[in-house]
Amino acid sequence: MLVAGRARRNTLTAPRRRGRAANWTVQGNGEAGGAPGGARKQSYAAGVAEAQEWDVAVIGAGPAGLAAAAAAAARGARTVVVERAAHPRYKTCGGGLIGFSLAAAARLIEVPARDTIYAVTVTLHGRREFTRRSADPLLAMVVREEFDDALRKAATGTGAALMERSPVRAVGEDAGRAWARLADGTVLRARVLVGADGSAGVSARYAGVRFRQVDLGLELEIPVPAPVAARWRGRLLLDWGPLPGSYGWVFPKGDRLTVGVIAARGQGERTRQYLRDFTGRLGLSGYPAERDSGHLTHCRADGSPLRRGRVLVAGDAAGLLEPWTREGISFALRSGAMAGAAAADAVAAPDPAELSQALDGYQAAVGREMIPEMAAGRRLLVAFTRHPGAFHTGLASGKGWHAFARFCRSELTFQALVSRPPVNAALSLMSRF
Repeated sequence: MLVAGRARRNTLTAPRRRGRAANWTVQGNGEAGGAPGGARKQSYAAGVAEAQEWDVAVIGAGPAGLAAAAAAAARGARTVVVERAAHPRYKTCGGGLIGFSLAAAARLIEVPARDTIYAVTVTLHGRREFTRRSADPLLAMVVREEFDDALRKAATGTGAALMERSPVRAVGEDAGRAWARLADGTVLRARVLVGADGSAGVSARYAGVRFRQVDLGLELEIPVPAPVAARWRGRLLLDWGPLPGSYGWVFPKGDRLTVGVIAARGQGERTRQYLRDFTGRLGLSGYPAERDSGHLTHCRADGSPLRRGRVLVAGDAAGLLEPWTREGISFALRSGAMAGAAAADAVAAPDPAELSQALDGYQAAVGREMIPEMAAGRRLLVAFTRHPGAFHTGLASGKGWHAFARFCRSELTFQALVSRPPVNAALSLMSRF
């Protein structure tokens, strides 16, 4: 927190030359002396002198921001990541990695999976239970504090500097540069800024991101005894919930279970009751939760911007997630890497026109690779909201299970699925009634 008196600032030293990635180091401990009684209070870790200029500044050190930083630094751009918290830190998230997520993460890290999923149990509001199994892995389960910390090490190992405990209060542009003002008044300047600070962050506001769908996710992290953990090992549960468009999940992670539900915003008490009923029905309410948290997920509106001037937005800050499952990690990793690469290309551009063209390339890449998948997910959500029982029946069938398993492994996209004539016709019919 901010304290009175003069803090000893951190100093980040960066090499002057570009051309290959290099490591930056943080010097100083960011603590202020002079507190009453000899106590020492910690100040915001500013990390740079105000005059320091970077090629690429990234706001937010989650999967999108760290993927962006790694991509930019690997291309020789002098890159800094600014994060309000300090790794490892807790993040409300199911932590299930589909094939796209695993492929993107594997380019940077050895994924610290707590479990690998081969079986899925599915219920319709606790009824009509069935379980399907696969010979091949479906998903990997991670704890976000471990996963994000591994990405942090990869980004800094690639050459990006990291400033932690450094909240950003505003971003903007002037004199042909982007800037970020930190909580302690420090101003960072960069040729390009990548905003990956979430849907409620300053980057999304600056870029003018608009959201079409907002959902409330509630989650419990429940340590369980070894016999209970063994019953869930390698198997997750999905429950199509009682609220329109809602569902619940149980994700096993070694000695703990992540149990959560998600539903449209605006029905908080009913969503909380769903979580209570869900955990009670599964016999898990007797185990004290280590964490009890919630968060809002935001899905972008059609035509929402991904860029304003020299500022790009990625991941949650851009509202990039799949509307039906609300899966966001794969979108964060992929959009972050795209943004970082585009930012580095822009920095290397010889003139403003080519710089703008490089940044436009990011918008084009997202438009090709992600927006169609989101549109397909929205069609699935509309039909699911009206007819969850039909989805349940379809998933229980051989063809339905095969398609779901291929989606988990990212062998089949939702865009490809809904383009199939029988599926397209069924979705059109269910969306009308």
